Amino acid sequence: MFFSVPLLGVPLLLSAYVQAHGFVSQITVNGKTFAGAIPSSQQSNGDSIIRQIQDPSPVKGANNLAMNCGPGAFVAGQSATVNAGDELSFDWKGGDLSLWPHNTGPMLNYLANCGNVSCSEFDSRQAKWFKISQQGKKPDANEWFQADIMKGGQATTKIPSNIAPGNYLIRHEIIGLHIATTEGGAEFYPSCAHLKIEGSGTGVPSEKDLVSFPGGYGDKDAGILVPDVFNDNLNYQFPGPAVANLVEAATEGSGSGTGSGSSCNGFSPEPSATQVRARHQKRRLSPVH
Repeated sequence: MFFSVPLLGVPLLLSAYVQAHGFVSQITVNGKTFAGAIPSSQQSNGDSIIRQIQDPSPVKGANNLAMNCGPGAFVAGQSATVNAGDELSFDWKGGDLSLWPHNTGPMLNYLANCGNVSCSEFDSRQAKWFKISQQGKKPDANEWFQADIMKGGQATTKIPSNIAPGNYLIRHEIIGLHIATTEGGAEFYPSCAHLKIEGSGTGVPSEKDLVSFPGGYGDKDAGILVPDVFNDNLNYQFPGPAVANLVEAATEGSGSGTGSGSSCNGFSPEPSATQVRARHQKRRLSPVH
């Protein structure tokens, strides 16, 4: 069946395999919405800030190489200019553009400094991430904040108000715990986007706050393996580091890295900036199908 999908203005074919699970379809900041691309092995996100994934299925296993930005993620061609303290909203959709299908588990947000290069030239597998926010169960209800996404709401986070300006990747993640009662059951849905953060802040993470993905979680960690996930009295423990307390740049340095690597999770490595620009130019010169 063919669907005409307005994401990036290109009619796309949805195969049967994309009808489960989901992806971040758009990000909104300061009233401006940035559309993503439907997961596909064919890259079509050159005009986006969101790194297009190749498959909307969950990443399984905390040591999976796709834990950094999702299955087969391509670099994106653009960055969104935001200010320290701005709020970002993430719109999740099912693989067939239905509502997000899950309601159990946390939502977490990380940043990584892209260093002295544009994030479109940055290999996320070299990133050193620090956590900026997390949401689990609602304090006065037997419900997760993720349940709001299932009802059509959006996930939100704020850029730290004192963060040092620069080029950053944001890694927004949902962890599905609905079958996490046994080891390996957790479902990871990471999504990355390019930001250019402006402001006069000087805050950077301490070394103890930095993690890599994979490496930030383990399959047996509290918060990943949760035998009593449906217990009404569950005292949920978030996985990974604590939310970073940013310190003066002169005291601590943030981690970053560049370069390319081998293919991961059966997918091709992230393309270079030259490849991204070449594909972008080709789309400009070629007719839309």
